[in-house]
Amino acid sequence: MPLAIFALTIAAYAIGTTEFVIVGLLPTVATDLNITLPLAGLIVSVYALGVTFGAPILTALTGKIERKPLLLGLMVLFILGNTIAALSPGYEILLIARVIAAFAHGVFFSVGATIAADLVPENRRASAIAMMFMGLTVAIVTGVPIGTYIGQIFGWRATFWVVAALGVIALLAIALLLPNTLKKAPPASILDQVRVLGSGRLLLVFAMTALGYGGTFVAFTFLAPILQDVTGFSESSVSLILVLYGIAIAAGNIGGGKIANHNPVRGLIGLFLAQAVVLLVFSFTAVSPVLTLVTLAALGFLSFANVPGLQLYVVQLAKEHRPGAVDVASALNIAAFNLGIAIGAWLGGLVVDSPLGLVSTPWVGAILVAFALLLTIWSAALDRRAAPSLKAA
Repeated sequence: MPLAIFALTIAAYAIGTTEFVIVGLLPTVATDLNITLPLAGLIVSVYALGVTFGAPILTALTGKIERKPLLLGLMVLFILGNTIAALSPGYEILLIARVIAAFAHGVFFSVGATIAADLVPENRRASAIAMMFMGLTVAIVTGVPIGTYIGQIFGWRATFWVVAALGVIALLAIALLLPNTLKKAPPASILDQVRVLGSGRLLLVFAMTALGYGGTFVAFTFLAPILQDVTGFSESSVSLILVLYGIAIAAGNIGGGKIANHNPVRGLIGLFLAQAVVLLVFSFTAVSPVLTLVTLAALGFLSFANVPGLQLYVVQLAKEHRPGAVDVASALNIAAFNLGIAIGAWLGGLVVDSPLGLVSTPWVGAILVAFALLLTIWSAALDRRAAPSLKAA
């Protein structure tokens, strides 16, 4: 792989760390800023919403900017957002800082995959994109628990300083390693995105993505307080448990890809069913330390195992229903993932603030995943109904 790919991987690592590290820091942030856990959970929601709405709009608006200057500008924006977060005196400024960082996140992954593919021969494009996204996976396995540990020892602001420093390293790597002459794909206009949103079949899959992926975040957003207040783990144990969860996520990404290769929609039905069951079980096992670790390993595997299948299914349907906007459909599905995170974190906050309490967040998340399962079964039925007419054509 060209060294330029590794520059993109470093940036993906920094971005992945800042997105998910807040999950391990929620109790610390809530205590320091004197806010409730549900309000702290909104820090997760606003970031996800920033990616959801910022990515498609800003990608369209920045389509005419040369690729390398655009990536450098995005990393400057990322560093700025995390620096403001580290300096934020209160809750409101922290929310603004998270939105700024989220804007950089959305556009980076929209254009980064295209750049990675263009840096290598055609037969190695998938490997180049996978290498870039490996930064995101490694961030979940290492960056999140390490960032959580730093925040618990030195304060949550120290974590954001470290993430900002990672952004500086990524900025320098992009400046030094990325070639100045990068191909620039024709920009996707906002009108192209509206056309994709006009397809009922694609909207159905976007809803599957938001509900299936977001269901886990009802509980995952509040995983640290669940582990401390319900299961009884010490604060110092949380970062170690997040390592276990991250390893399970990485395994789920690989396993989910293999499951989706043959028949993505059939694989998704099985994964969503298993995910809903495990979330429901977690509501009962959360009181036992040993059973919690076993359940979290299964949940970590299933939480992200649906990602390859959902992305592949969207591409397949886009080729059939919106053949001129496959890339736009893929980007909007990324937005749907983040919309799911926002909905899940917000709903989890409502549950925590209600008489149901922390321990109920997993089974509420299971309900969202169950809805995703029903939509997937419906979509599979529509596929079967359309199959004879396609053969006839």
